[in-house]
Amino acid sequence: MKIEFRKIPLNSSSFEIDSNSVKFLGNFSKISSKLAKIEANLGGYCEVDCCKCGKEFSIPLDESIELVVSDGIYSSTEEDEYIVVEVEDHIVDFHQILDSEIESLKSEYHICDSCRADDNLVEIEY
Repeated sequence: MKIEFRKIPLNSSSFEIDSNSVKFLGNFSKISSKLAKIEANLGGYCEVDCCKCGKEFSIPLDESIELVVSDGIYSSTEEDEYIVVEVEDHIVDFHQILDSEIESLKSEYHICDSCRADDNLVEIEY
């Protein structure tokens, strides 16, 4: 789902998209001429790799996400409490945001159940 930044409503509008078994749903609205806010939830299951044995396994997802989308380069002197996503070409691409969030979750350290049960340390030789 893509929307032109100028067409984002001031009133909260809902959205729902999915990618494989991950659902991304929530609300978005414009908070200024150059900023919009997305409050959403990631739910479902995501395939990740075990950082110990490399085996792929599924993890359940139930993540709340609050983002600020900036139409162009974002600059602020204040400490921000939100993650800021800068968009190019004045287009907000919800699928791109979803894919980015999934990749961010995949990049974390995950350990499968069999490796969790086996608490032997892994030695790396150089």
